[in-house]
Amino acid sequence: QVQLVESGGGSVQAGGSLRLSCAVSGFTYATYCMAWFRQALGKEREGVAGIDSDGSISYADSAKGRLTISKDNAKNTLYLQMNSLKPEDTAMYYCAADLLSFACSFPARVPADFGAWGQGTQVIVSS
Repeated sequence: QVQLVESGGGSVQAGGSLRLSCAVSGFTYATYCMAWFRQALGKEREGVAGIDSDGSISYADSAKGRLTISKDNAKNTLYLQMNSLKPEDTAMYYCAADLLSFACSFPARVPADFGAWGQGTQVIVSS
């Protein structure tokens, strides 16, 4: 059974940092594109960053410079380190897996490409 479970969200002040985690089970996640998406209230879900099976990383323009995606294959865990957070980073953050591809190629990816999702973890950034 495919499972993705996010954790690490919370409330922080602008300029602060958070590290999100996504524990994966039920499939060999190291062989697929793994990604982070976010969805702010009233807005569409948008891609943040992706990491390929070979470790290649790609980012959406909004994430470059402040957000870092990584993975630990031994722990079956995906991470998103978020620094210098801004109020506009406030959103529900989701991890996702594209079970049909090993390459992510952000920002040219949409939520419909991803067949497995976690339940999300809330990030709130106050000014």
